[in-house]
Amino acid sequence: MGGFGAQEKCGEGSKVHFKCVPYHRCDGNTNTIIPEEEDTDTNDYSLLIDIRLGVPKLCSKALDVCCQIPNTTSEIPPTTKPQPTDNTPKPQPTPNLSFCGIRNNNGIDFKITGNSHNEAEYGEFPWMVAVLKKNYDPSVDQGFALCGGSLIAPRVILTGAHCVHKFKPEEIKIRAGEWDTQTEDERFPYQERQVEEIIIHEAFKDGTLLNDVALIVLEKPFLKAKHIGTVCLPNQDQVISSQECFGTGWGKNAYGSEGQYQMILKKIELPIVPHAQCETALRKTKLGNFFKLHKSFTCAGGIPGRDTCTGDGGSPLVCPDPENPARYIQAGIVAWGVGCGTTTPGVYADVAKFRGWVDAQMERLELSNKPYTT
Repeated sequence: MGGFGAQEKCGEGSKVHFKCVPYHRCDGNTNTIIPEEEDTDTNDYSLLIDIRLGVPKLCSKALDVCCQIPNTTSEIPPTTKPQPTDNTPKPQPTPNLSFCGIRNNNGIDFKITGNSHNEAEYGEFPWMVAVLKKNYDPSVDQGFALCGGSLIAPRVILTGAHCVHKFKPEEIKIRAGEWDTQTEDERFPYQERQVEEIIIHEAFKDGTLLNDVALIVLEKPFLKAKHIGTVCLPNQDQVISSQECFGTGWGKNAYGSEGQYQMILKKIELPIVPHAQCETALRKTKLGNFFKLHKSFTCAGGIPGRDTCTGDGGSPLVCPDPENPARYIQAGIVAWGVGCGTTTPGVYADVAKFRGWVDAQMERLELSNKPYTT
């Protein structure tokens, strides 16, 4: 999404002077450039941004708009910035980040169009983080992130044990507030933190991924922002049966060599699949008729073309809170699957089975559980 490979045509054929600037530097009322010192967090941007590749645009960067340089003339230029209409969904007000599980359904600053690959809105899932290798080499390593994870407290990340059990704290770092991995033109920058400790569940089994849960403790806390917040965790052994859950990540959009890692965070709407039903479906695969699905797992999906996939490991599966559907609780952690996007559900670590374990670790660390409970 960072560029389109075409020369900028902003201001061509006009008598006034225009310049391509980031969307948050252009006044929507006057279509003139906002001085940097006046570009504040309180400015309201109700824009539509077209993220399609290969579509002719006046500016070469997807998050840039063609904007008039102040005091040149009052002539109105051609612009790539659509004017919102009454039926255009506008970004929600800034959530109170003292509360967990607040999803920005319509994004922050702008709403995207042309999202043909299940792209999430900018800032839609503020708890989503990327687990990165410090010595990441694009020529060797596949995908942007080693794994995904969720922010459950300012200094604590919840992820899959299979993602991090082979790494030392100094070998990885955590990034929050990321969306499009190919650009840094968003108004709110991502934040990165170093890792102090990796806590692997003591009963984790590498071969079978039983008890596939880990906590990553950071050296310094993430700072709260419009696009960074915590997810809520379910109660111990809480049963979640929602049909409107979401998996998120930067992993592949299909299984095998045909799949491509995603530049923009994707979201996949998935239903929870009951444990017994999931076990039956898995027995129809190469796992065989005697396969037993461990109680530490839950399942979701089973809808062709809709699934988390390679590279999404450790990422959260979130569902509306039954008691307050406006807030989201984390039902699962992406663990494993038999292929991607088939009629076979994907398998996730069941977060509700580990709430007591998470609480115990937080108590040992002398950290509050309020960030993921209130």
